[in-house]
Amino acid sequence: MPRPIKALIFDFDGLIIDTETPDYASWQAVYAHYGQELPVAMWGQIVGGTGASDFDPHSYLEELSGQRLDREEVWINRRTAYLDTVAEQPILPGVKDYLDGARACGLKLAVASSSPDNWVSGHLTRLCLIDYFDAIKTADDVARTKPDPELYLAALAALDVAANEAIVFEDSANGVQAAKAAGIYAVAIPNNVTAQLNIEDADLRLGSLAELSLDELLAQIPD
Repeated sequence: MPRPIKALIFDFDGLIIDTETPDYASWQAVYAHYGQELPVAMWGQIVGGTGASDFDPHSYLEELSGQRLDREEVWINRRTAYLDTVAEQPILPGVKDYLDGARACGLKLAVASSSPDNWVSGHLTRLCLIDYFDAIKTADDVARTKPDPELYLAALAALDVAANEAIVFEDSANGVQAAKAAGIYAVAIPNNVTAQLNIEDADLRLGSLAELSLDELLAQIPD
């Protein structure tokens, strides 16, 4: 018998929309300008959270190039290009179907993101998705972001469900680690960037949420 599931908890960046690919691409362009490369394995240390690594792309570029950066100028130029690209990103495949399916069968919904609230809520509003969620927990709500489990524990508390009554959807290793540390069943759906990284410990890995319907997923969650 499948376990009774009462809630679905979604990461945001790279899971609901693909913000990760434009972010990495914007930094690759900066590195290329200085004749350097940013390996995806280095970038992957901070995808989905900040608590697991001290990696800083500015410092790493200075180390590689031997030059001091005008960090403010680099940040503004890169961020402008990144935001322009992200503003055009659609909802990723299958996400809307899962939200509609959850609403139809009475499941509670939350977002748990290492990004700040204005970023998450702003995009959810732009995408007309914000009203689906019973709770939104972000970096503004916790002392430690992923891979620390605090965000997922906060989401469980806000939804008033136990860890074994929820499913988490994540695109990154940091996110999966956080979900598992909170005791929650974790489904990994890597994007173009995180698919190149080693994502361990997920209970299930899908190419996209369109690959398996919500009903099919719920039917195979073990006790």
